[in-house]
Amino acid sequence: MKILITGGVGFIASHIVDKLIELNHSVIVVDNLSNGKKSHLSLRAKFYQVDLLDESLHDIIQNESPEIVIHHAAQIDVQTSLRNPSFDATVNINGTIQLLEAIKTAGVRKMIYASSAAVYGTPLYLPVNENHPVQPLSFYGISKHTPEHYIQVYSTLYGLDYTILRYANVYGTRQDPQGEGGVVSIFIDKLLNGEQPIIYGDGEQTRDFIYVQDIVEANVAALSRGSRSIYNISCNQQTTVNELLLSMCRILNQPYAPEYKPAREGDIVNSCLDNTTAIKELNWLPKYSLQDGLRETCEYYYKLYQEA
Repeated sequence: MKILITGGVGFIASHIVDKLIELNHSVIVVDNLSNGKKSHLSLRAKFYQVDLLDESLHDIIQNESPEIVIHHAAQIDVQTSLRNPSFDATVNINGTIQLLEAIKTAGVRKMIYASSAAVYGTPLYLPVNENHPVQPLSFYGISKHTPEHYIQVYSTLYGLDYTILRYANVYGTRQDPQGEGGVVSIFIDKLLNGEQPIIYGDGEQTRDFIYVQDIVEANVAALSRGSRSIYNISCNQQTTVNELLLSMCRILNQPYAPEYKPAREGDIVNSCLDNTTAIKELNWLPKYSLQDGLRETCEYYYKLYQEA
């Protein structure tokens, strides 16, 4: 199968590329290299350095004629969205519309879209299922949710099949603490460099952490399942930020001594996604415990630190 992936040299999507190639799919990667690292790109993938808003995207998709498009290219930082909502909307909303227009013209069969737990806002109940009201607390949450509506209407008007995956807090190897800003990679970077990790708020806020390889398997499952549906992709478990850092300190044999700062605007206090529907309909199951995923991630970064 020929599959095109946007943002394919980024943290999550580069792992998906590797898996698809392992499964003998033909993979085309589109990325503007604003955040991702080209060193993450598989030599067996065809690569186009192009922005979603570039007119050449239409020609690329038309000429390559992929059967499925997996859409990960995005502005993903909550704080950036609050500082510059126009930029956030341009990338995440307008960029997706341009991609959908190209998909429509090229006759792509299906789109898999990487959405976010941020669309839900403050939970009215936990765990949050897919029927929970959508009330984003940040512009990022709005800009990740809005494309869902566009995808659904393109499906209704033009017959595009789709699967929308709303990710919990993803962590793992290749996550850039300087760019993509996942708390796990930021903590590891601080601990390995002998710096004091910063926790915003009291650290008792909870997140549902899911390892990147479990996200990969959800995307693979969506290639053939989940038609015209939305799924939470999570571990369905709450972990406090304090617990997270303590576990990482133990793995890296570092003292637990965080610096606490005021909570940040737009951050949700507690988050946990119900993954029951994904388990049932995608025939998918998260395989990594938090400890196993953290250990693999910490070992990866420790090796890089030793080689530097």
